[in-house]
Amino acid sequence: MPAAREDTRHRILDTARRIVATKGYAAVGLNEVLGEARVPKGSFYHFFESKDAFGQALLDEYFVEYLAEMDAFLSEPGLTTAQRLMNYWASWYDNQSYNDCQGKCLAVKLGAEVSDLSEPMRQSLAAGTGGIIDRLESAIAAGVAEGSVTVVNPPRETAQVLYDLWMGASVMAKIRRDRLHFDTAMTATRQILHLV
Repeated sequence: MPAAREDTRHRILDTARRIVATKGYAAVGLNEVLGEARVPKGSFYHFFESKDAFGQALLDEYFVEYLAEMDAFLSEPGLTTAQRLMNYWASWYDNQSYNDCQGKCLAVKLGAEVSDLSEPMRQSLAAGTGGIIDRLESAIAAGVAEGSVTVVNPPRETAQVLYDLWMGASVMAKIRRDRLHFDTAMTATRQILHLV
């Protein structure tokens, strides 16, 4: 794809991410996204064959960036794996506490909304969240090997439980519009990893 065309596609997706993170997927019309991105309506289908394909691309790009940021947290030099994991969870806490606990995570925002409506978007969510759990599993296994983390269950199961815990806390924080559930998730995370 030529650079100018790729820039336009990226601008559409960046604009959409910001709007969708606030309003949700179904509440956002293509005209709103294209108008704010300053892209003519007729050119949308040059970049995406359907609204589902657009939603899938939105999620795929989001997870590429998210997983790169996660990799940076989990490979930060000079820290134990336990410290790296807790820095990751602290970042989650901060990002999801943003804007009266409305957060910035598209997996939290769109998970329940689109999983029953769009199979391609559900698959993107499954692949992206699977990548997160894979990284958590590797980090937990590394923490166990170095002795900074202790777990009762296998690293994969522990990673899944922790991810589910934080996703649930994020949804409850949105509902309640307070940070109580994040505080509880942080305490439970420290207990699960035996960092208390």
